[in-house]
Amino acid sequence: MLIYNLFPRLAGTIDRWAEHFDRIAGMGFDWVYLNPVFYPGFSGSIYAVKDFDRLDPVLVPAGAASDGLVELAPVLARSRDVGLRPMIDLVINHTARDSDLVRAHPEWYCRDEDGAVRSPSAIDPADARKVTVWGDLAELDYEGTADQDGLWGHVWHVVESCLAVGFEGFRCDAAYKVPRELWRWLIDRTRERKPEARFVAETLGCRPAEMMALEGAGFDLVMNSSKYWAFDAPWCLDQHEEWQVVAPSVSFPESHDTPRLASETGGLEVVQRQRFALAAFFSAGVMITQGFEHGYMRRIDVVRTRSDAVEPPIFDLERFIAGTLALKRSSDALSSEGRLRALTPLDRPTLVLEKRAGADRVALLVNKDWRQRQRIDWSAPPDGWPGDGSRLVRPCIDDFEGTEVGRTAQVELGPAEIAVIRPE
Repeated sequence: MLIYNLFPRLAGTIDRWAEHFDRIAGMGFDWVYLNPVFYPGFSGSIYAVKDFDRLDPVLVPAGAASDGLVELAPVLARSRDVGLRPMIDLVINHTARDSDLVRAHPEWYCRDEDGAVRSPSAIDPADARKVTVWGDLAELDYEGTADQDGLWGHVWHVVESCLAVGFEGFRCDAAYKVPRELWRWLIDRTRERKPEARFVAETLGCRPAEMMALEGAGFDLVMNSSKYWAFDAPWCLDQHEEWQVVAPSVSFPESHDTPRLASETGGLEVVQRQRFALAAFFSAGVMITQGFEHGYMRRIDVVRTRSDAVEPPIFDLERFIAGTLALKRSSDALSSEGRLRALTPLDRPTLVLEKRAGADRVALLVNKDWRQRQRIDWSAPPDGWPGDGSRLVRPCIDDFEGTEVGRTAQVELGPAEIAVIRPE
């Protein structure tokens, strides 16, 4: 799944979304993912949904016949016309604290020791002393509710409404906070209605045990943490291997939850290219957020971001992204989750990774240095790699055809470059 995250409020009212579809499809993406489009609660956060049957007022065009989800149907039909399958954020672990459901179905919600509705929270995996509480949210009680049928029926109503207007995929927010049994039931029921529907588990920040608890839930992809990998420790490779029992994964160089990569690097285009190439080649799936291709620096805010936050591009990576995704699709190893292992020590300025899928394999050559060129000696390829007849492909410098690399080759990589060696 090659996913482009079109952030709804940044893209503007729903009648303007189609302006982006041809460009997104032209880069080679096959899914367009939209964050929540529903009516928000008092905080204004798109992740604090008050009413799942109405559109966010920010997204409703002037003169629209209604603010119901039905207004989305022609827009999503347009995305499918250009080869983009639409995906929506499915937020079912909580609602807005001021949702009518809190009053209508108090038995659906978690309570604190005083009997008040409880807000969800998250512990920082790196420091258990740091706890974030979202006071605008009310946490749904899947484990203890006395009305499981009613609560599960509410979730099915949300999914069914999204299917009815043309959504074909669901990015499942905080999937680890919802029981596996509900996911299994919901995914199976959805596929009875729409066999080609896809489910992606958002799992960032969850602990390993919480991830493994999703095994058997039926997800097509889970989100991994390769964005945070500095190529210098084995944890990311270990996770890549261990989490395959749950599902293949999707990588991303930034998301709406993270700072913009360009802001973290001061706008270094070579790093923008490196991290996209890593995301594309590391996992079965890849995702970027609207504006990544042009070096946007302003972090997305789920309350305040609007279409006037569109930034002037500092570079244009559309051609590079299109070529990289075409290269990904051309190789079984690059287009699947595969198996990854380091062929060189992790403490060097360069790294060689091998990725295998069945009989297909590639070597990924990584220059970790953002500022300096580095050399990799390919005169003695490791572990039986052929010394002759391999092809060096350099997507980070827009060379997608590649050149033959022989046994005596010294491969010089530019700053932050990732290259691919493929046996012929």
